[in-house]
Amino acid sequence: MKDILVLGIETSCDETSAAVVVNGRKVLSNIINSQIDIHTIYGGVVPEIASRCHIEVINQVVKEAIKQANIKLEDIDVISPTYGPGLVGALLVGVSYAKALAYALEKPLVGVNHIEGHIAANYITYPELKPPFLCLIISGGHTHLVKINDYTNFEILGKTKDDATGEAYDKVARVIGLRIPRRS
Repeated sequence: MKDILVLGIETSCDETSAAVVVNGRKVLSNIINSQIDIHTIYGGVVPEIASRCHIEVINQVVKEAIKQANIKLEDIDVISPTYGPGLVGALLVGVSYAKALAYALEKPLVGVNHIEGHIAANYITYPELKPPFLCLIISGGHTHLVKINDYTNFEILGKTKDDATGEAYDKVARVIGLRIPRRS
């Protein structure tokens, strides 16, 4: 059976990233361009600035992911951008770029739901992991408790109605005078 090389493109918020993954489990490259320093002066992510920053770096990020994976762009079998949820303008940058690339290379385009991407990341960290299991998703804009019944069958057991854990953390940090946390 032939290995499937996927080029993942993520632009849902303030990081432009691209990764090459084999068969959904082995990461060959993972390039992340963070905008944290740009948004820090505003006390949080400014959607329009995030979108513009994605436009400026997406081509270089994808090229570096291909280079670090030690493959050619033509070797990619599938192109998979995040299609939502997230900041609309930021998502449009990644999806538009991925669509153009898929069209030019005559490769399939398979959009990925941002929340399902968080779930799937567990399969990379724990390659032996198989459903069913429970997954607690805590990211900047989402907090969900999800029962994973099968690889594509999920049941949301609970989620926040107003602020996600990450958003609440950022708001409290601003109120007490802390800067947005730096990522290592």
